[in-house]
Amino acid sequence: MDFDLSPSEQAFRDEVRAWLKANAPADGGTDGGGENDVEGRRAWQRKLHEAGYAGIAWPKEYGGRGATLMEQLIFNQEFVKARAPQPINVIGLGMGGPVVITHGTEEQKHRYLPPLLSADEIWCQGFSEPNAGSDLSALKTRAEDRGDHYLVNGQKVWTTLAHVAKWCMLLARERSEENPRHGLTYLLVDMESKSVEVRPLVQLTGDAEFNEIFFHDVEVPKSQVLGEPGQGWAVAMTTLLHERGTLGMALATSAQITIAELIDHARKAGRGEDRLLRQQIAQHYVEARALELNGYRAVTKIMKTGMPGPEGSLMKLFWSELNQRMAETAVDLEGPMGQVVDGDPWKYAFLRSRANTVEAGTSEVLRNIVAERVLGLPRSR
Repeated sequence: MDFDLSPSEQAFRDEVRAWLKANAPADGGTDGGGENDVEGRRAWQRKLHEAGYAGIAWPKEYGGRGATLMEQLIFNQEFVKARAPQPINVIGLGMGGPVVITHGTEEQKHRYLPPLLSADEIWCQGFSEPNAGSDLSALKTRAEDRGDHYLVNGQKVWTTLAHVAKWCMLLARERSEENPRHGLTYLLVDMESKSVEVRPLVQLTGDAEFNEIFFHDVEVPKSQVLGEPGQGWAVAMTTLLHERGTLGMALATSAQITIAELIDHARKAGRGEDRLLRQQIAQHYVEARALELNGYRAVTKIMKTGMPGPEGSLMKLFWSELNQRMAETAVDLEGPMGQVVDGDPWKYAFLRSRANTVEAGTSEVLRNIVAERVLGLPRSR
């Protein structure tokens, strides 16, 4: 593979760097609230959208830039390198928009995509349930056909941004069949509907990024079905491929930044001559570089087929465990104080990294995906 950018791609990269340098909030903050600053992040996404940096590879007729996938990837890398704050609609941009573009009708594309890009409407993902997390096909939330609408009852959990979302990508069971992956319907549910209840879940870090949602006789018009009724599993798989594929190169770039910060951390701690520590950090460095190179392979697959492949699962699996190891090394460097000092960024990173091997697919599930769909091994069950 030729890793060099074309002249036009180099020009785009330089344009993005200059814009981010001039416009990105300092230190990754918005209005001082960081990841919890909803309105600040909403305003930041609107600014990105007005500058043409939201939905870069989306068609122009739906509010995107109509640029190439390569330009989208260049922007993602520069965005991470600039430590710019995440836009508020990360679920919509990474999953909601792509799945509507793939499976939605023209009416749905024009209805949902423009306000998603401008952050006027925020999206969340209603997949996991208390007894259907790793095994999504075991979900129990029901969608009862009532003629011109569905009546939805059930519960979802670990739902990021549900407390501020307008739309929820909901996978529900319309009918029971021998194969549990059949009979599922993919709905776009208005979170402002009557009888939708959202309860925050406080994490180890003290943040409440996630929520549980309860649906009590919620009416969903059939115009809000994405794909064909009863064929929701295929739409859900498209969603998950984009979730892991879109994140891939961003995670690889993030790992490069983390290892650079870890090296600097070791030097400042006066541990640069510790041979065992140097070997440990060198191993992290090698793995971060391997992750980046595998990301290029995944990008090649997307450029050839137009769709992310199962390689994205490998990227997410590898990054999540590497990120935990790097965070552990950083806290070990600080000794006992690293575990108790409030406001220490490495302490927060260590606590937050615990979720890496659970969110967006557990490590166990991702290993099965890699074994079966990448290596071609027999199914585990």
